[in-house]
Amino acid sequence: MAKLSDYGYFDDERREFVITRPDTPAPWINYISNGKYTGLVSHTGGGFSYYIDPRDARISRLRYNSMPFDRPGRYVYLREDDGSYWSLTWQPTGHKVDSYECRVGAGYQKISSSYKGISSSVTYFVPKSDDLEIWRVSLTNDGGKPRKFKVYSYIELCLGHALVDLINQPNDQHFNIAAFDKGRNAIFATKNYWVTNRAVSVEQPNAAWDKYVFFGSTLKVDSYDCSKDGFIGPWRSESNPAGIEKGVLDCTDITAGDACAALQSEVAIEPGKTVEFAILMGCVDKENYLPLSDRLLAEYKTVEACDEALDEVIKGWHEYLGAVTVKTPDENMNRMLSTWGMRQSWVTFNMNRNAGYYHGGLLFGVGMRDQSQDLMGPILSDPAEVRSRILELYTHQFENGSTLHNYFKLTGQGERTGHSDTPLWLPFALTTYLKETGDFTILDEQVRFQDSENTKSVLCHAFGACDYVISQLTEGNLPKFGPGDWNDTLDYVGRKGKGESVWVAHFLCFVLREMLGLIHRIGGHGDKTKFYAEKYDLVKNELNTRCWDGGWYIRGTRDDGGVIGSSSNKEGRIFMNAQSWAVISGVAEGKRAKTCLENAHKHLATERGPKILAPAYRTVDPGVGLATRCVPGKKENGAIFDHVAAWAIVANAMAGEGGRAYEYYRETMPPVQARDPEIYKMEPYVYSEYVTSDEHPTFGAASHSWLTGSGVWMFRAGLDYILGAKPDYDGLVIDPSIPESWKEYDVSRMFRGVRYNIHVSNPHGVSKGVQYIEIEGRRVEGNRIPVENVKKEISVLCVMG
Repeated sequence: MAKLSDYGYFDDERREFVITRPDTPAPWINYISNGKYTGLVSHTGGGFSYYIDPRDARISRLRYNSMPFDRPGRYVYLREDDGSYWSLTWQPTGHKVDSYECRVGAGYQKISSSYKGISSSVTYFVPKSDDLEIWRVSLTNDGGKPRKFKVYSYIELCLGHALVDLINQPNDQHFNIAAFDKGRNAIFATKNYWVTNRAVSVEQPNAAWDKYVFFGSTLKVDSYDCSKDGFIGPWRSESNPAGIEKGVLDCTDITAGDACAALQSEVAIEPGKTVEFAILMGCVDKENYLPLSDRLLAEYKTVEACDEALDEVIKGWHEYLGAVTVKTPDENMNRMLSTWGMRQSWVTFNMNRNAGYYHGGLLFGVGMRDQSQDLMGPILSDPAEVRSRILELYTHQFENGSTLHNYFKLTGQGERTGHSDTPLWLPFALTTYLKETGDFTILDEQVRFQDSENTKSVLCHAFGACDYVISQLTEGNLPKFGPGDWNDTLDYVGRKGKGESVWVAHFLCFVLREMLGLIHRIGGHGDKTKFYAEKYDLVKNELNTRCWDGGWYIRGTRDDGGVIGSSSNKEGRIFMNAQSWAVISGVAEGKRAKTCLENAHKHLATERGPKILAPAYRTVDPGVGLATRCVPGKKENGAIFDHVAAWAIVANAMAGEGGRAYEYYRETMPPVQARDPEIYKMEPYVYSEYVTSDEHPTFGAASHSWLTGSGVWMFRAGLDYILGAKPDYDGLVIDPSIPESWKEYDVSRMFRGVRYNIHVSNPHGVSKGVQYIEIEGRRVEGNRIPVENVKKEISVLCVMG
């Protein structure tokens, strides 16, 4: 059985994961992006690019479920005079390289290899301020003789609406336009047709794509091709393109047909010398596209300019990731909290559940609940952007307090699905932002509604969200389940309006308590204080009387009067979320909190982390929905769902079960899960949505990496609840919940422009409890570090006991 070290290792100093073997069990990918122009790049050069929205402005293609997988991509080929050729990223030619390395960095992907006496590297990145990607190429002649090569760069283009390209490609290709501009040494491509419909439809808006793509080189281009059919050739693939075998490309411009961008140049390399060049691909507005492109082509016309841009990207990311640094007895925890947690949460914050190898970018857009959670990572380094994004989210609320479930950035289109939890994520996002930043000015910002131009303050919007969910309580004083809650696959429990979600009831209690805390902090609004306190007590009482099953909380009631998540059920008897959120919300207290968590551990724990539910459904139940149609042990049907596991960590830490909280955290960390990479398959440096549980033969196999709320929740679970450096309105609350065996650890954390260097000592071997705190050598009462407005760096000692 292969080990993780057989495939690569962490370079913590450079904040990289280094892949040392190209034939990984699945594509191990990275994101290059400035927040607008984005590329997904695998460790073999595969992936695609888009501008802002991967559905409406897809630049290049990725063929999902293709064999071989991870095709096409960003490829650079070398061809010698004898006709032999190879690609610099191992694939797509798949030759046996003499050496290989891929450095998965923050904002860049560097793939290096050596073959036939030539050492090469390709570094892919997107500059911070310009909407293009750069392929920075280096070729070194390791032999004793001069070498000459033809160099080919290649990308397969999509140009516009990716869903239409996927399902209607034979017709969609009639509108492609691509041509080489000799004076500018670049190909320019667009589409004379652009559909922005959310769903499949014959309706067409009679419009052209409003972008142009350019593809150029810092080398002089000797030949080119804009026709994919011409470059690849019949009955061939990217592995053996006809254009490369011919040597000189056909110089074909197209006004119809499958578009690509292929450029051919020549290089000569003396022994021991290196040749460097760059390939540039950008996206600009169609109006004035030539001067816009000219600026970018001129800006990056030299390798030196490209290197400066790369240095700026690396510097920016190191500053961004530097908001949190931890040193604990667990080196994997250190790297996940100090680098990869912040990195993954930035990606999910910007790419949502919308642009990945497992989310095709065609259906979901920006999820309201997803965005409201993903901001918990970037808020430490970029609060201004988080503020802007919260205001954007609030524009998608209706005047009655309900919200869209998701929306698309370029078109503003979205779905109003009626998921029962979605409105509550708006006040969740707001209180999260306020505790981290102390920026109460956001409460007075006037924001319009999705269904009108009327405006109200952000605070009124937050009140409206709570009030709407309260208005949807059943006669039994619990929220309606509707077509689903956070668990989208419990989608037929309450469609008739009778089923109730216990989890949403817990979440409502949590949000009401948060809003009560906010009102107390800002003052006034006595009517809301009374109303929310009464509703909190009402729902809490209902949960503790009607929904307590004797050892745990049920998950909900059904339209037909039955229950799910009960000891009376044969399948789906216990759900983790109903237990963890009972504790997080304050609904479960004292002995009952301990009991529901202990039973959850008893029935749901595995050696790889806790399951979402157990036992898995093996009988399809139309009264529950999609969860029962999932394969047992995968997805929401009994998998180790990392998002759920993170909430279990938070709950156990809050309940004083520091050992169990850390156990769950340790088991679910990607480097630990990937100890057997050929089973786990996914990247060992970021969280996946789920890991297959012991209820399936492929126990340990993961799927849906990168774009999951697991990343940011695991980051905050580790930082805020295990290590216990949690923001509050008036300072940092230090409340560790750790294994008793830990003697000490350090947390360095930015908070409101000040760096707090916190050393925690545990001389008595306790799991929870603060004996005293010293700030700059001065002992303070309680466990709250007040907000500092003078110094930029503060030393804190916390002694547990």
